[in-house]
This record gives sequence, structure tokens and C-alpha cells, in this order.
Amino acid sequence: MSARKQAGNQGGRPRDSRVDDAVASAVRELLTEVGYMRLTMAEVAARAGVGKAAIYRRHATKQEMIFEVLLPGQFLAVAPDRGSLRADLAAVLAEIADSMAMPPQGTVPGLLADIHADPALRERFDEKYLGAQRRTLTEILDRATARGELTTRPDPATLNALLVGPVFAWLFLLSESPDQLPALTSALLDATLALALASPGPSGAPDDSGSEIVT
Repeated sequence: MSARKQAGNQGGRPRDSRVDDAVASAVRELLTEVGYMRLTMAEVAARAGVGKAAIYRRHATKQEMIFEVLLPGQFLAVAPDRGSLRADLAAVLAEIADSMAMPPQGTVPGLLADIHADPALRERFDEKYLGAQRRTLTEILDRATARGELTTRPDPATLNALLVGPVFAWLFLLSESPDQLPALTSALLDATLALALASPGPSGAPDDSGSEIVT
């Protein structure tokens, strides 16, 4: 948390949730209308009907403001427990896809670029977004191992990359339609489960074609 936000949260009057709601609504509207790059704190204040000082008491920068609006709570803070590895990963993948597809076009790439340029914001992003994903995936994999669905627990960071990477590439590198995400995530879930459930053979054991696996 920035020094400005810490100071604003210590003592004084409690924050008015109506201002928070108005600011969040204004941010979402302006992201759609003018885009990430052109959005300014002054425009948000005018649209929300509040003074800029009220916004700066809550958010030190435009990037912090947008970050908090798009991720108001800790992302995937509670691991889904649907009774099977497939159902749990399907729930995680749906939330990942929604979090990327919901913001207006250009928002996520622009915000990520600014996050990586700001060490303090990067630290908060790692904890609130990436850290929560890793903890959730670790819990899901541990439960699946305890149920006997997995003989060896995959690396949570690798699984995280398998789930997030294709969705990011689909939306922001290939510029494909978010409407096609259900088909993508269904295929992605099948592929991820196939890799997660595959039991590694012993070194030097033959593969299905009869050739020796080189390690």
C-alpha cells in the first residue's frame, strides 16, 4: 500500500462507500468510452461527481485506481471445491477467462505494462492476483492428490501458466473473439488434465511407439 493510502486510512472520517461505488462505476464507463490510455483521474472525478481529492485519498495513481476497480477483492481467494479435479480447474479457468475478457479492449495489456513498470504496484499485483492463483491451485492439487486423482502433484506455477497463457494469447496476442472463449477453455481444460494426470514413466522406459525415452 502506498504511503498516501496509508495516511488516508489512518484516523479521520470513515470512507463513504457511495463515493467508492461512484468512482468504480465511472472508471468502468470511461474505460469503455475513452480507453485505458486516455482515461484520467479528472475525468473520473467529474463523471463520479466527486472532487479529485476524494479519489486521491483512495488511490495514489490512475493505475492503482483501475487495478482496485478491476480486482476489488483478492482474486480466487477461496479455492473452489466441486468434488473433482476437473470441476475445480473448470471453475478456476472460468474465473481467469472472465477476469481477462470483462475489461474493455486494451485495458489489461495497458495495465500490465504499467504494473511491470512500477515495483510497488507489481508487488501488490503478485500478491493479490498471481499469489492468490498459486495458493488456490496448490490447494486444489493437494486435494486431488489426497483423493487419489493424482499420483504426482504437478508444479502449481506450471499449471498456472498452462491455464493463463492460452487465454491471454487468445485475447491479446491473436485478438480472437471473447465469444469463443468457452470452446477454447473446454479444449484447454482437457489438455491440462491430460498433462496433469499423465504418470511419468521410469527413465529409459519405452514409450507407446516402442522407442526409448531419452532423459
